[in-house]
Amino acid sequence: MSRILVIDDEKSIRNTLKEILTYEGFEVVEAQDGMEGLKFVEKEKFDIILSDIKMPKMDGIEVLEKLQELSPETPVVMISGHGNIDTAVEAIRKGAFDYISKPLDLNRMLVTIRNAMDRSSLVKETKTLKRKIYKTTEIVGESEPIGVIKEMIDKVAPTEARVLITGGNGSGKELVARWIHEKSNRSAAPIVEVNCAAIPSELIESELFGHEKGSFTSAIKQRIGKFEQANNGTLFLDEIGDMSLSAQAKVLRVLQDGKITRVGGEKDFSVNVRIIAATNKDLRSEIEKGNFREDLYHRLSVIVIHVPSLNERRDDIPLLADYFLQLICQEYGMPVKEFTKDALEELKKIDWTGNIRELRNVVERLIILCDKQITAKDVVSFGVVRK
Repeated sequence: MSRILVIDDEKSIRNTLKEILTYEGFEVVEAQDGMEGLKFVEKEKFDIILSDIKMPKMDGIEVLEKLQELSPETPVVMISGHGNIDTAVEAIRKGAFDYISKPLDLNRMLVTIRNAMDRSSLVKETKTLKRKIYKTTEIVGESEPIGVIKEMIDKVAPTEARVLITGGNGSGKELVARWIHEKSNRSAAPIVEVNCAAIPSELIESELFGHEKGSFTSAIKQRIGKFEQANNGTLFLDEIGDMSLSAQAKVLRVLQDGKITRVGGEKDFSVNVRIIAATNKDLRSEIEKGNFREDLYHRLSVIVIHVPSLNERRDDIPLLADYFLQLICQEYGMPVKEFTKDALEELKKIDWTGNIRELRNVVERLIILCDKQITAKDVVSFGVVRK
């Protein structure tokens, strides 16, 4: 049932709206002034908020401004018997979904609420689809190291600071990068990933900066590089420690000047890109060996987030195992199985050299090979196989 918060100092208006909206199938919560309404929003979630403009203690425009901070995705419909066109324009400019004058036209009110509900549903669906497309799953875990990472993401994401994410293979560096993007001011634009270890050194510059037709033998047409694809969004340079020195020099130039040049081209293109890099290597050691530029390291590591290995957060293993169990059973379209307590304890004893990725593979194997209840014996029999 959709929930609507009605903020109005006139009890008769609140009663009328509650009676009509309850009849229409909504759950209605009443607040007699702006201060009380904001307290409700701090504690509860609402699908729509209806707010009067002229109220004691805090007027509706002030309430609207606070609501934009507390719950920016919730549609707010402003109501007033003292308004004029300037007030309506100000309300819309400050984020109101719509403005309705008193005496209320109840038919128009219901149409506006339905439209607001549709808009709210579209926003939620878009976010869900975006997460499916970009595989932005939750960061699962309640251990202290994961708590620190979540706190860092919340602090860093709204800024433009470059972030270097370190950690072992399969530990979840890409997931951290995607959540930084998801919570940033660039989330409406794309996050573009480049796996620097998977691209041959002779092709990495073309991949990053694009190329002009005829710039080399196989360049049969112009190609847009990852920097241009990520314009106004985020570029995730995974395994940055494997990037060639020549490509490093060009990336450094982009970070300094904000401009790129396609391979074989002469024209500069301005790009507005936030860089997030990740590596499983010790870049300071690579600098000493001459494999990585120190100046690029300092440009990339404004903020450093280290993702712990699974062995460093064993208390999260039961949560992760249950999470993967639910997810994989759903993907396979099979009834959800369950771990026994001793099975979860057995999982905690394993040396997880492959981190989260390895745990997911083991859970998938157990789901396929075991009965409805997965036991400690199953984990020992079908779990991790070491040579």
